[in-house]
Amino acid sequence: MTQEITARLIDQNLKNGHPEIDWTDASWREAYSDRDLGWLQFNSRVLHEALDPRNPALERIKFLAIFTSNLDEFFMKRIGLLRTRSQAERLKNKVIGPVPVQQRLQEMRQVILPMLSKRARCFRRDLKPLLAEHNIHLLDWEQLSDSQREKANLYFNRNVYPALTPLALDPGHPFPYMSNLSTSLGFVLRVPDSEENLFARVKVPNILPQWIQLDSEMEEGRSYIRLADLIHNNAEKLFPGMTIIDSSLFRITRNSEVEIEDDDESESIRTIVAEELRQRKFEPVVRLELSENPNPWVRSLLMHQFELSEDDVYEFQGELDYAGMWPLASLDIKELRDEPWNPIVPADLAGEEADIFSVIKSGDFLVHHPYESFDASVEQFIRAAANDPKVIAIKMTVYRVGDDTPFVRSLIRAAETGKQVACLIELKARFDEERNLHWAKELEKIGAHVVYGVLGLKTHTKIALVVRQESDGIRCYAHIGTGNYHVKTARLYTDLGLFTCDPMLTDDVVNLFHALTGRSREPSFQKLLVAPPNMRDQFLVKIRREIENKKAGKPAFIVIKVNQLEDPEMCQAIVAASQAGVKVECIVRGFSCLRAGIPGLTENVTIRSIIGRFLEHSRIFFFANGSEDPLEGEFYIGSADWMQRNLSNRVEAVAPIELRSHKERLWEILDVAMKDRRQAWVMTPDGDYEQLIPTEEDSDIARLGSHRTLMLLSQQRIKERIK
Repeated sequence: MTQEITARLIDQNLKNGHPEIDWTDASWREAYSDRDLGWLQFNSRVLHEALDPRNPALERIKFLAIFTSNLDEFFMKRIGLLRTRSQAERLKNKVIGPVPVQQRLQEMRQVILPMLSKRARCFRRDLKPLLAEHNIHLLDWEQLSDSQREKANLYFNRNVYPALTPLALDPGHPFPYMSNLSTSLGFVLRVPDSEENLFARVKVPNILPQWIQLDSEMEEGRSYIRLADLIHNNAEKLFPGMTIIDSSLFRITRNSEVEIEDDDESESIRTIVAEELRQRKFEPVVRLELSENPNPWVRSLLMHQFELSEDDVYEFQGELDYAGMWPLASLDIKELRDEPWNPIVPADLAGEEADIFSVIKSGDFLVHHPYESFDASVEQFIRAAANDPKVIAIKMTVYRVGDDTPFVRSLIRAAETGKQVACLIELKARFDEERNLHWAKELEKIGAHVVYGVLGLKTHTKIALVVRQESDGIRCYAHIGTGNYHVKTARLYTDLGLFTCDPMLTDDVVNLFHALTGRSREPSFQKLLVAPPNMRDQFLVKIRREIENKKAGKPAFIVIKVNQLEDPEMCQAIVAASQAGVKVECIVRGFSCLRAGIPGLTENVTIRSIIGRFLEHSRIFFFANGSEDPLEGEFYIGSADWMQRNLSNRVEAVAPIELRSHKERLWEILDVAMKDRRQAWVMTPDGDYEQLIPTEEDSDIARLGSHRTLMLLSQQRIKERIK
């Protein structure tokens, strides 16, 4: 990833950014780099986890699957968007951004290709042999024994053959529709004694395992064959009487960036999203992946049908869809996996007699997932509210909630018992729209108040409110979190949640819900920072205060922990802080458009990324506020990254953390990340990242890394409470 590419791939945000920022200032442009390149760098760090021999073999396969899923999303969202812009440039005969979009697409392709080669080499040269050493054999058809082929063919006849639908292309059969991310076999057929090529497509069913186990659980060792290989080698059963000349395995990716105007208040958001989902199925193909040495005729036919150029076609060795390896990555083989982790139940919530409302009433408490149990805290909060006869109302925002969610079941139960239930379900949560539509309908059926978000904004905040009738009057309890109400991702993502009945905070949450469900245009907030009304301005005020403190000779220090850093105005404010001598630590898991370490601009800025067994998802903001003691500084947690979309186009909420014990927890998280030399990558001035390598002289934290350290600290904390 060269500095030359970095300079050329200036993001479209430079054109669409805030008018008060002078983007023609060459020195400022030097500190701001392309978001798409930054995103690809992040995914390269994910891929490195698969390449890293320090990780167990099945965990490395998991990272191959994650890398592949991430790249799929990149093509669906970013490449799809850029292709649309490229078409606009051709129609207008005018370059829209700093460089022609087609040039950007070609340059990103040059970044992606080496990563695909690394992925294939990792699987073929490293992981397959390593798994074979542990009697897990991922075999090609030619490697099967006679008995294994017999088992494979029997499996095909019983379980695969009935599920297949061969689709021909001829005057009586139009070119078959192919769904997004579908893998298919394209066959070249001929009628006997004919020289005419005929095309037929067979989809590899994604509802079946992509790797078929050929051994029983009682046998020593495990052998697997690809489902695609099984179909290919039984193809004569699909086309009796035809001559099969050749076949090629291919996979398509469609654009998912469907633009539908949602500013017409007469049309419901539900209708808009349903139409977007319908249209997305038929969006243009943006990528064609082919296994190595594809049939030239099939390749050409597919490119013509999908209107693709050579730059849209990817041929490579190895697997087409590593995301299909999740079942393999999930095999229960202890020596090939990370040590299991069972989240700790917070001491105050342990035991059947624990009353979560009494715990919150006795003082705010903070939870850190997945180190502490999501089920025993957040899920229990809503479950207890649904069952408690004193509760009169429950309100929640839902962005991603997952399948078979206990939260919706609890809300349904609450509504059925007469409680007021209000649920704001964000129907435009990318790739979760259909699932969220389903749960919205289920809640509506039982009389819950369902709101579909705010026109023109996505509701991304993670808040829940419980209103309870107590002996001394109505009391409100709130949960303000950094992560989704999703029980599965809560075991994989690091997130924070604050439980409180502080009247000033809960009044803010009440006002926010009123604004979301009603027509309030200027809601007031005492403690919450809320986007878009006040969050950006408040963060800028705090950065300027650190600058003034530095000029006055007072301690000044800023630490932010976010998923992405992109907002131009926030980046410029960080540059100004750095130029004033303020140290700024940015812990950014994904991409950062701000570049660190540039003399005269960002020499006081450090940007690091933590990658490992958990997905870093919590957002923490720290400002020293003139104090040497970090526990005297200001801390905030919430749902917002420092991206233009989060601060300007989404509803977000960030809450102050005021108890000293809670600040100590947050500083512990930040301090561990800043000391980490096992999972940490640090940005260099050219925009690349360098992986830190621990030495024997380093501290335990540096050698163990963030996740292992925080697991041990969680165990230690619960032991001390028990004593």
